[in-house]
This record gives sequence, C-alpha cells and structure tokens, in this order.
Amino acid sequence: MISVVNDSQPKLLILYASYGEGHLQVARAIKGAWEETGNYHTVMIDLMAESHPWLNELTRRFYLKSYSSMPSLYGWMYDFTKLMNHDSFFGSLLHSFGSDKIRRILEIEQPDIVLHTFPGFGLAETKRRNSPQPPSYAVITDFDLHRRWVHPSIDRYYVATEDLKQELVLLGIPEIAIQVSGIPLKRGFYATKASSLLYDRYKLSPDSPVVLIMAGAQGVVPNLFQICSQLLLDDNIQIALVCGRNLLMKDAIEQQFQNREGASRLQVYGYLESIHELMAISDCLVTKPGGVTLSEGIAAGLPIFIYKPVPGQEKQNALYLASKGAAVISYEARELTASILKLMRDPLLLTVSKLSTKQLQVKHAAAEAIVFDMLSNLRIMENTATL
Repeated sequence: MISVVNDSQPKLLILYASYGEGHLQVARAIKGAWEETGNYHTVMIDLMAESHPWLNELTRRFYLKSYSSMPSLYGWMYDFTKLMNHDSFFGSLLHSFGSDKIRRILEIEQPDIVLHTFPGFGLAETKRRNSPQPPSYAVITDFDLHRRWVHPSIDRYYVATEDLKQELVLLGIPEIAIQVSGIPLKRGFYATKASSLLYDRYKLSPDSPVVLIMAGAQGVVPNLFQICSQLLLDDNIQIALVCGRNLLMKDAIEQQFQNREGASRLQVYGYLESIHELMAISDCLVTKPGGVTLSEGIAAGLPIFIYKPVPGQEKQNALYLASKGAAVISYEARELTASILKLMRDPLLLTVSKLSTKQLQVKHAAAEAIVFDMLSNLRIMENTATL
C-alpha cells in the first residue's frame, strides 16, 4: 500500500454535518476505505460549521433539544418537510447554506469527487453557473427517504436497501445512478468474531446471553434503571450497557446498582470506539434507531429491540426494520424486557430472529463498495475525456 501522497492520486472532498454522530461516522468510514486503496488526498469539511458557525451551533443545539425534550415537535418538522421539493422555498433555503463556502473550497482544493453524507447541497449553486465541476455523490444515512436528499445536482446515490432504491426510481432518478451499498461502517464490523479474549476484555462470560444496551452517543434511552433491574431478575442474563458520552448517566447507574443483587452481571461503559467488539459477543441489541447504529447491529447479525423511537427518521427506521422482522418496537419498559427475555429463553425464536436480521445484510463492506464505485466512475470519466 502506498504511504505517501503524490499528485497523481485523486482527491476526495467529503461534506458532512455535526447533527448527531451518524453523518460523521459515515464520513470517517469512507475516508478510511479511501485511504486503504492507497489514496491519501482526502478533505473532510463540516460545511455548516465552516460556513455559518454561529447558526450551526444554534441549530445543532435546537436539534438536540427538540430531539430529546420535544420529540413531537421534531417529528412534526420532519414529516412537514419530508415531501418538499428541492426548488420549493424552504428546500431552496436549506440547500443555499454553505454555497459561497463550497465555491471557495472547490477553488482551493480542486477535488476530483465530492461526496455528501448530509443533505446540504450548496454545490448546486456552483453547478448552475456552467463551470466545470467534479461529480457529486450522496450517501443516504437512514432507511427512510426524506426528499431533502433528492436533488438534481447529485450524480449518484448510495442507499441502504433495495426498497430505498425503488423509492428514488419512482421519483425519477435513473436506476443507473443508484447503488444499493448499505450504510458505511468501520471495517471492524465485518471482521470481528467472538473470542475468549473479547469476553475477558469486557468482563463478560461466554456461558450466559449478553444483552447489549446502547443508550446513544449522548445517553438518551429512557428508563435505563428499570430496564436493567427487570432484566437482571433473570439469573442467566448479562447486560452490557454503553452510556456514550453521558458520564453522569454512567456514574448514576453504577451507583444505583452498587451492592444490588445481580450487579455483577451488569457491565457499564462510556463511549467506545470498539463497539464492534462488544457487538461480536452480544446476543441482542437494545438501541435508539439511528441509521448507523441499526446498520452496525445488522452487520453483527443481532436481533434488534427499539425502545420509544422518537418521531422523525428514527421512528421511520424502526418501522422499516420491524416490517422486515428484524426489529421489535416497544413503548413500555416491561413490554421491552418481556420481549427480550422471551427471545433469550427460546433458541428457535432467537435463530429465526437472527435470520431475519441477516436478510438485511449487504454482501460487501459498504464503505469499500462506495469507494470502488467512485474510483471506477472516475476512470470511466477520464477515459471518456481522452477520446
């Protein structure tokens, strides 16, 4: 593998946003796959933060606040804008943010490819001026299609499922411009297997089922104490609880379970870069339904339990997976724990559930597939230009 940058390498510009973790995680996964091909010309830009830092911070805080404290408001906004066209007043306004910044970035960086992991397509303004522009691609990071992703400036879409592809086709996007790639993940999700070393590393036993609960990067799954308490009533259940960056929640859970019966079967973690290792030794996943986290669970072959999905793209993600038999949605803690325990106690039901999850697995690593496709398209364009 080449370890130095040279001028013959194509340059990739990745535009993302910091509204949640998923868009950045996808960008990093693609950057990693791009570099594994020996290409080290990569530029990653949080476009909204770079172009409108004050507005970015304000809207990001509003997003997090409405998502956690006013989910019905967030859901209403998502549904209200879901069917908007790119050239509607609101659609044009959203896509206009960052247009001046992206024009300057293109002049300075001169990338060969632009890839979006967030639907902010300010690049369209520069394309309308009829100046030569690099191809523009988009990775849709959910299982649900919001029309904000649909824009004539995008030359190619990478989507999670065949169903999403067909939705885009119905909207007039040519099939040839859509690839069912899956949602990009770190390479570890495709290569890590359960081992005694991993069980020891995370202080878990290979002799009992492990219920992995991911509270979210900010720690947002409600009723954690009640859920853990009810699960631990079963002497055969272990819990791996990941609290993300919410250290207050981590400390509170550890204090609440200190010296309680069953506490030895509860392991509490903060933010983990190596979540793929923990998934490899788990038997099911309890999570909020972000597109990336769900894709991680699917790649690991885990039955998925979704608790109180927030209205908006996450609820739509949950409903999609539930319709495929790959997830169970619960709105009460007792309903959730009863569903988990039923699955863990029934080997046949557990096998059927895992098979349903595997039906949604892609046959390749999504990030690598996207990078291969982008490079192949670039070679075709170069060959065409020389004819």
